[in-house]
Order: sequence, then C-alpha cells, then structure tokens
Amino acid sequence: MADSKNPQKQITLIDLFAVLWQRKFLVIGITVAGMIGVLIFSIASILISPEKSPLPNKYTPSAQMLINDGGKDTGLSSMLSSSGLSSVASLAGVNVSGGTSNSSLASYLVSSNKTLDEIVEKFDLINRYEIKNHEKANSREALRKVLSSNYDEETGVFTVSFTDIDPVFACEVVNYVVKILERRFEEIGVDKNLLSKVNLEENIENTYLNIQDLQKEIRKIENSVSNVYSANGTPSIMMDTTMVKMELEVQEKIYAQLKAQYEMLKVTMASEQPVFQILEYAEIPDRKSSPSRGKLCIIVTFASAFIAVFMAFLLDAISDLKMNTDVVAKFKGSKNE
Repeated sequence: MADSKNPQKQITLIDLFAVLWQRKFLVIGITVAGMIGVLIFSIASILISPEKSPLPNKYTPSAQMLINDGGKDTGLSSMLSSSGLSSVASLAGVNVSGGTSNSSLASYLVSSNKTLDEIVEKFDLINRYEIKNHEKANSREALRKVLSSNYDEETGVFTVSFTDIDPVFACEVVNYVVKILERRFEEIGVDKNLLSKVNLEENIENTYLNIQDLQKEIRKIENSVSNVYSANGTPSIMMDTTMVKMELEVQEKIYAQLKAQYEMLKVTMASEQPVFQILEYAEIPDRKSSPSRGKLCIIVTFASAFIAVFMAFLLDAISDLKMNTDVVAKFKGSKNE
C-alpha cells in the first residue's frame, strides 16, 4: 500500500502529451535535422560519381532461360555420375540420387567455384573490387553477393541477374554467365538429343569427305588405266578399282543411313522441348534497381522522430529525479561515503 505522504503518481495520456508539448522544440528540431540531413545525403550521393558515392545507383540486368525438368531426372543423375559432378553437386545441396532436377543443377552451376573463377578471370574482378588479401576466396565471396539466380517452378523460367554500379558491365557479366551455363549443360550432356545431333553432324561430314576421297581415287585409277601399256598391269589396276568401288558403295550406304537418322532426330527435337533454352539475353538497364532514396528519407525521418520523443521523455525523467529530494539525498550520500 502506498504511503499517504508519497502517493504513487498516475501517468495519463495528458501527462505524456504535456511532456511532448514542453519539449516540442527538441522533438521538432531533432526530427527536422534528421530529415534535412538524410535529404542532403541523398542528393549528394547522386551528384558524386558512382565510384566515390557512399550510396551510388545500382543496376540489375537479368537474362531468362527455359529449364525443362520434365522426365529428365533419371538421365540427369546418370549424366552427373558419369561426369564426376555428383559428389560436388551433393555438397552444394543438389540431390543426385534419382531426384535431381535440371533447375537445381543450373542453380548450382551459377554459384559453383569453377563458374565464379571464370567470371573473375574474364572481367578482372580482383582489380575491379580492389581485393588485396585472399584473392580467390574474397573474390568468390564478393561475386556471390551480386550474382543471383532464381527458378520459377510454374513457368520453368530460370533467371540470372547481376548487380553493379555500371549497367553496361553488369549486362556483359550476365550474358557471359548465360554462355557458361549453355556450355556446361552441353559438356555434362543433359540433353541427349542435342549430343546425338552433334555426333550425327560430325559423322555425316566425315562420311561425306570419305566418299569424296574415294571418288577422287577411282577417277585417278581410271585415268591411270588409259595410260597403261602393259597387259600384265591391267588386272591389278582393275582389282584395285573394284575394291575402291565396293568401299565407296559401303560409305554411300552409311551416309544414307546417317542422313535418315539425322532427319528423324530433327523431327523428334522439333516435337520435344529442349532441356536448356535461352529465352532472352540481358539488356542494358536504363533504370536503377537500388537504392530507394525516398524510402531511406522516410525511414530516417521516422527514426529521428522516435529518437526525439525518447529524448524528450528521458530529459523529463531526469528533471523529475532532480526534483525528488530522496533521490538527490541518496546520490549525495553515496558521494559522502
């Protein structure tokens, strides 16, 4: 029960508003100072060059690719195992035991050390980011902060983006990453039809060259027959001609079969969706992605107002403590001791 001589003080909303009214100049001053300060800071960050600005404009171009996950899990697992990437992908959180998806593989490849090191070397990011110590580790870490990827499961669209103060440079990095992904997918061999198409094209070209060489050899032999005057040499030449013609016939049959397979494969590929397909390369952005200086001004202004209100109540509490004789006596007593 409270002492009758020192009844407990009941604080009401009127008391709170009274404190704020008494300290209104402090509240208004701190709030306005914070608002003007952040406004000057925002304007100055625009006027200063991006390399020296404490808050430069940043641009984030992006490229879109179509990743087909349907019906490719088993083939992808076997391809990863045969390529030696299964253990590495598992460490990165990519499951290759029958449940691997091409989108997960693409996400892993974007952030893999091999891809990051290739980008760092291509664009000399160590000098660009002024990395002095632990160049390989720090350059990878810096690149991971600005290079990102995202996969939309509904549309199957895989997006790669990169953030930098230079929009042209950022666009070049994104498109280079797209080329890396395209090459890595071909190297790993996820799209079997694409690999088959490349192999057939090579075999068709080699077979066609063999046919041309055999035809030239037959014409050469036939020309030599007309210049032979010895009857003993004619049977040998005719036998050689027969053997070459037989080989030519075999090569022509092989060529016909390869062409038939190639045409059938083209029809199949036209009816199926490829595993990896580039939809849009990155374009140079003409609008910044960050920072939002308007939001920054609002946040700082509200923070300044909160600090001002806190300071008003704190000063009022200190003033009340100074007027409390018991509290003053306690402090004076502690000094005397």
